[in-house]
Amino acid sequence: MIIMSTSHRPPNRPSWWPENEPWPPTRPPQWGAWRKHQRPKRFFWRFGCALVVFLLLVYGSCALLTWLVVTTLNAINSPEAVRLPPALLLAVLALGGAGIFFIGRTLRRTTQPIEEMMDAAEHVAQGDYTKRVPERGPRDVRNFVRAFNNMSERLQLNDEQRRRLLADISHELRTPLTVLHGNLEGMLDGIYQPDVTRLESLVEETRVMSRLIDDLRTLADADSGTLKLQREPTDLGVLLNEVIASFRGQAQSGGVSLSVEAAPPEVPLIDIDPARIRQVLANLIANALRYTTTGGSIRVQCELRDKVIVVTVSDTGRGIAAQDLPHIFERYTKSSDSRGSGLGLAIAKDLVEAHGGQISTESVVGQGTTITFTLPAA
Repeated sequence: MIIMSTSHRPPNRPSWWPENEPWPPTRPPQWGAWRKHQRPKRFFWRFGCALVVFLLLVYGSCALLTWLVVTTLNAINSPEAVRLPPALLLAVLALGGAGIFFIGRTLRRTTQPIEEMMDAAEHVAQGDYTKRVPERGPRDVRNFVRAFNNMSERLQLNDEQRRRLLADISHELRTPLTVLHGNLEGMLDGIYQPDVTRLESLVEETRVMSRLIDDLRTLADADSGTLKLQREPTDLGVLLNEVIASFRGQAQSGGVSLSVEAAPPEVPLIDIDPARIRQVLANLIANALRYTTTGGSIRVQCELRDKVIVVTVSDTGRGIAAQDLPHIFERYTKSSDSRGSGLGLAIAKDLVEAHGGQISTESVVGQGTTITFTLPAA
């Protein structure tokens, strides 16, 4: 076995040392993770120290009281014994009592919110997410209670969204299934003829169901971290024109002007998943068409800014209220008159961020909405 002296360090990194670790080593790799969890440890250290001081004060007060009693009895039996001034004895007893009261009150203020939080945790475990705990006590305890209340609020919101999602999905699936079931039974009974028009309408209903199922699968993949991108060099200008062409008929039938400003020649090919970006653009344009009335316009732009490709979808629709604007990319968020599931913009956000980009929105009620997303050009 070779023993290396700690006082001698080789000038260069040894061959056996990991390539991604600096030489000489500066600190343990777990140091950052250790520091991250120091706040709860500091709280328990302070709580333990306060408890120890409380016990020491109680022990000291009992010892002092015992000493005073013994001294008083000795003074009664022996008049020559040294007597302490009564004021000093009263001051010592008052300080000890005040210390015990203060520390006991601090411990009570610390333990009472924890007791209330334990009771609230039992309600949350049973499915009652409306339980909240008043924020009081020391600062660390208040932070702890605040985190618990935020967790309960998020659980309550997720539960409400889940219930709405189940109701919306059941409604969205029931409608095409009812159409398919009624038409197929009518064909079997000879009431309807299986002509091209009727069959095309049935195929469109199956597309609606397929889109909803694909949206749910995309969200599940994004949540589990298994969303895979099939990247390939793509001309974003060509992709934009293809998506616009697929919505041209719907825009003309609704009396909406749909235009695109393709990427200029200096925009390079970008390494993206064209199917996923097509899905993002389709969601944004479909939303714009849904809320743009006859005579309005939708414009799609693409340009290169500081090695970042910026795509903008602007419409002249009714706009989004200011209080709803921060939540439009959250799942299941939709307007009261929307027939969708509230997943389109959430999926667009997940797909853009999976490509390393960002998405944002600006809107003014009555003037329209502009949604912008970026994609790395490199």
